[in-house]
Amino acid sequence: MKLKSLVFVMFLFSVVSVMGQSAADKKAAEIKKLEGALKTAQAKVDAIEKKNAVADSLIDAGSNFLAEAKVEIKAATQQRKALDKEYAASKKPLNKLIGSKDKSIATQAKADLKALDVQYKADVKASDNAGKAAVKKLTTGDANIAKGKAALKSNDAAMKSAMTALDLAQSKYDTAAGVEPPAKDKKKKK
Repeated sequence: MKLKSLVFVMFLFSVVSVMGQSAADKKAAEIKKLEGALKTAQAKVDAIEKKNAVADSLIDAGSNFLAEAKVEIKAATQQRKALDKEYAASKKPLNKLIGSKDKSIATQAKADLKALDVQYKADVKASDNAGKAAVKKLTTGDANIAKGKAALKSNDAAMKSAMTALDLAQSKYDTAAGVEPPAKDKKKKK
């Protein structure tokens, strides 16, 4: 009888110890699972922060493009005014010479006027192309800013939900691991 009681007690002790180990293993597995969920939530937050950084850089690049384009447009406008002024000043004496009674002087003046017109048209075309490039840069800057703002706006809702998921995963992990969550300071409004 003593042998049977001893065997029974040993069996009971082994079952209790196995159950104790099983509970510890289950808790460790649960903590491991919660760690994975926490890492996944943090990865989502990090990915959204990266997207926000890209959106911010788009906005910065767009702002730089706008500033450069405004300077270039102003320079192109001033260059065009200077070309027009120079052309008018150079054309005036040639027009007077075209009306000269000396045919050789009049012929030379016509040739010079023709050369002046060709040069003026080439200079105007170059100035206009510089202006168009500046306007294109301005448009690109506006588009970059719009893309950046739209990305920030769309990432805002995703960030809120990702932060909520991260906070929830952190609190579940803290509860399972037996860690006290940091106390939140509630400031009283005066």
